[in-house]
Amino acid sequence: MITKKLIKDVTISILKRAETALPEDVKQALGRAYEQETNEIARVQLKAMLDNVKLAEELQRPLCQDTGLPIFYVTLGSTNINVNPNDIESGIREGVREATEIIPLRPNVVNPITRAGGETNTGDGIPHINYKIADFNVNGLELLVFPKGGGSENVGAFAMFAPKPEEETVEAIKKFVLDAVLNAAGKPCPPTIIGVGIGGSADMAMSLAKTALLRPIGVRNEDGLVARIENELLEAVNSTGIGPMGLGGKTTALDVHIETADTHITSLPVAINFQCWVARKASARIYSSGEVEYL
Repeated sequence: MITKKLIKDVTISILKRAETALPEDVKQALGRAYEQETNEIARVQLKAMLDNVKLAEELQRPLCQDTGLPIFYVTLGSTNINVNPNDIESGIREGVREATEIIPLRPNVVNPITRAGGETNTGDGIPHINYKIADFNVNGLELLVFPKGGGSENVGAFAMFAPKPEEETVEAIKKFVLDAVLNAAGKPCPPTIIGVGIGGSADMAMSLAKTALLRPIGVRNEDGLVARIENELLEAVNSTGIGPMGLGGKTTALDVHIETADTHITSLPVAINFQCWVARKASARIYSSGEVEYL
């Protein structure tokens, strides 16, 4: 049986792992950027990032003072889950509250209008939990935490384009992304990962852009055309010279990921979501038996 306490305990564990250790693909990408960089100021910045990662892992302290907005992705098994649905959200909320004290996390969650907030990183609609059904046979669920920093979130962009022929559409999207990168400059703490959502409805495009950030660095979209656009955009973004922390250099983005959905015949929504170099995430699979596998 998957209990609320088990979900709470796993939430605390993956939050601590996400906050104190970068995924291996991100560390390797930062290392490659450092080795390839010729701009001395950029090398200093990248070296500081790599040293910061090492210290955070050794001391088990957060990688960044902005410990992010708690966002979760829950993938429900397609077979017997053996969990009370109410225990998922309540277990995650309790886990976030305890993790705020244990790790510790900066209290980031406030009312959007009054700016009043507590000390628990929980509130109305936060932590935000996304649900989906697994496309594989699992007796249980997967829990992924994605702490999203404010600096990178604040420079996101959205636009509704008029439908055009394919070539014009591709060029319009590329220009929109590049304009967003130039406008963001050093604000999202580059080198970033850039998520682009194309299609669906307005809210779907924004969700696709954020989901794109979860894909490992270097993994291309399965659609050949989309993969080509990802490569072209990555090259163009890194040609801007914005560089690490906006101080110049070869690497402005570690990668560009695009996710798409079919859309209305009259519509073309495009959304952009940035992820700072502290690209945190961690996940675990909780089996119906109570066994936990950290992924």
